[in-house]
Amino acid sequence: MARLKDLYQSQIVPELAGEFNYKNPMAVPRMEKVIVSMGVGRATQDKKFLELAKKELMMITSQMPVVCKAKKSVSNFKVRQGNETGLKVTVRRERMYEFMDRLISLVIPRVRDFAVLIRTVLMGGVITQWA
Repeated sequence: MARLKDLYQSQIVPELAGEFNYKNPMAVPRMEKVIVSMGVGRATQDKKFLELAKKELMMITSQMPVVCKAKKSVSNFKVRQGNETGLKVTVRRERMYEFMDRLISLVIPRVRDFAVLIRTVLMGGVITQWA
């Protein structure tokens, strides 16, 4: 079992259940999925950039990324509808906990500029974005 999942189940769930008076442990908020996305603007001019980005994202997440296409044409950015402009990976279950554990324990402590880490609160929950 992943370290983060073990920590969540053994310490965080009982604390949240006590603090917010949850009677059922399934009512305690939990992570469902982590989506890692990457915009590849240069892919419109050269397809090699998309392939390199796909390999990098596959190494980071251990899953094959999905190619995202432009929904609209934007003349200022030289993007046409249907152009391949980005990549995304959805990580769930055990891989999600392993990914977040590595992100929290290895990557974030090495970031020098914490102003890049942006937190956005939406109505459905908390969505955290890292640029």
